[in-house]
Amino acid sequence: MNPLALTSEEAIKQSGPWKHRDISANGSRFHVAELGSGTPILLLHGFPMFWWTWRNQMQPLAQAGFRVIAMDLRGYGGSDHPPQGYDPTTLAKDAVGVLRSMGETQAFVVGHGVGGVVAWTMAAQSPDCVLGVIAECSPHPKVMRATLARSRDQRAALSYLLRMQFPFIPESYYSKNSAVHVGDFLQRYSQDPSWLSNENRMIFQAAYRAWPTAHTAIEFQRWALRSLYRTDGRRYQESIAEPISCPVLEIIGEKDTMVLPRYADSSSMVSGAYQREVLPTGHYPHEENPRAFTETVTHWLRLQLSQPPGS
Repeated sequence: MNPLALTSEEAIKQSGPWKHRDISANGSRFHVAELGSGTPILLLHGFPMFWWTWRNQMQPLAQAGFRVIAMDLRGYGGSDHPPQGYDPTTLAKDAVGVLRSMGETQAFVVGHGVGGVVAWTMAAQSPDCVLGVIAECSPHPKVMRATLARSRDQRAALSYLLRMQFPFIPESYYSKNSAVHVGDFLQRYSQDPSWLSNENRMIFQAAYRAWPTAHTAIEFQRWALRSLYRTDGRRYQESIAEPISCPVLEIIGEKDTMVLPRYADSSSMVSGAYQREVLPTGHYPHEENPRAFTETVTHWLRLQLSQPPGS
């Protein structure tokens, strides 16, 4: 496939059984793909992806009785790309606002990577809005911060974040040659990259070419390091200091070379029911083994809905 044959708009508005919508929330406009009815479940992608990464989960979850909402985060895909607001608190307010604008007061939240940080933040700062968290390859932010402070190998695994701190250089790197390095990034952190067919690679790269995604998609990573010793970073850490009270399912990739499995245990930051599942994948369980991932998530969701309220 010619990498320029697919436009960004075509990639972002991939056709399927879902419906595309634009939702106004928190002062911005957000693109979502929606399917099904019932208990809402919000799907939040990581870097350098967009809503389409959940294509293999949307229909099975809808068939299981859920209203599935896959959202493009601020700065990605078909959502607005404002110059500010890439801290976890603002991103969490975006997600809560999208749910409320769609007429929902509560939802299960699934988050991968950056999306996982947003899910944890929603549960900490807007607990009444979150029925449960499914964090995929995304430990609780306080757990990750503590791990980075003591673990040289985890710091090495996330060394790509350091390169994102330079002005202009990462924007140029990830956007040049039809955003080929976006596909390379996804391949690098996959244990089994066979999921990344030429077509899939072209779709992710085309969506990333939407201006100014090359800049806005890395603003969270810049905030994550630069805020470590700033007042806003300390305020954020204080806002998530209390253990999460809702049920949590943490899904880990056994061969993940970005978030090392031996450190990805957030049980210390969960006061409610906690379950940890390890799948034989790299950093993208939902892409590398979509069947196992979806079955694990669906089973856990059904278990939570079968519990009496308050149990």
